[in-house]
Amino acid sequence: MDKKRISIVVPMYNEQETIGILYRELDRVSRELMDYEMEFVFVNDGSTDATLEEIKRLAAADTRVRYLSFSRNFGKESALYAGLSNASGDYIAVMDADLQDPPELLPKMAELLESGRWDNVATRRVTRKGEPPIRSFCARCFYKLMRRLSHIDIADGARDYRLMKREMVESVLSISEYNRFSKGIFAWVGYETKWMEYENVERAAGETKWSFFKLVRYSIDGMINFSDQPLRLSSLLGLVFTVLSFLAIVVEVIRALVFGDPVAGWPSLVCIITFMGGIQLFCMGIMGQYIAKTYMEVKGRPHYIIRESNIDSAIRNH
Repeated sequence: MDKKRISIVVPMYNEQETIGILYRELDRVSRELMDYEMEFVFVNDGSTDATLEEIKRLAAADTRVRYLSFSRNFGKESALYAGLSNASGDYIAVMDADLQDPPELLPKMAELLESGRWDNVATRRVTRKGEPPIRSFCARCFYKLMRRLSHIDIADGARDYRLMKREMVESVLSISEYNRFSKGIFAWVGYETKWMEYENVERAAGETKWSFFKLVRYSIDGMINFSDQPLRLSSLLGLVFTVLSFLAIVVEVIRALVFGDPVAGWPSLVCIITFMGGIQLFCMGIMGQYIAKTYMEVKGRPHYIIRESNIDSAIRNH
């Protein structure tokens, strides 16, 4: 009987300090998965350091190491999509290169998939020890907002780190939209998901590539990609302020008829105009975000361009 294959997809951007540590951990864990063939799919997302050289060195020594190298930095979402598109496993895992996604969980994840009850074993952090308090607070607020604004359920602390059956991966790949938010896509496609909880793990080496403002932007993209509630909010604000403005006109007319209008009141008028202008710009900004997303979709540009790879059948752009 042929062995099942597990593919491990790892996006990398300037991870020369962590790749060697990651490989050693994956090699160690693979010894606990002797009943499976292993494939390590490393996606170099346009790194400017020696990440690609380190990957090539590992690939020359170990045939399990497959790699894709982009022509430039396309972003983590594109790297995930490329890795999943080119992975050949029956079970496919996605994880970060910094070892904040513990590889030692893989044997248990594979065991749960083998039970036949689950299609996807996903992970979530139950603690955020070591993170700045403001970052942890904003992350919790994001997950609460996503559950309220969208029709998908993303668990608090959910990571991209998961092991999926091929059927689920094919469903994920069938969603070929340019503006991708993988956490939302994984939840949207459904399938039976088992959540594994673990405590936060700090980076093995190097520094995070996700600044606070990048995370905020990523969160906004996620909400826009999976919810039309912000557009509804702008419509509701427009309706509310139209009613308030009408009531204010009625009040001012009555006041002028009864008491006269000895004071011009220009300061309050300027404040009101400025406030209303701010609301209008806010609503236009929300609409602009959706228009920008639509613009990027209709252009039909590829998610990524592969400059080089040791996978003969690699999809060069998609």
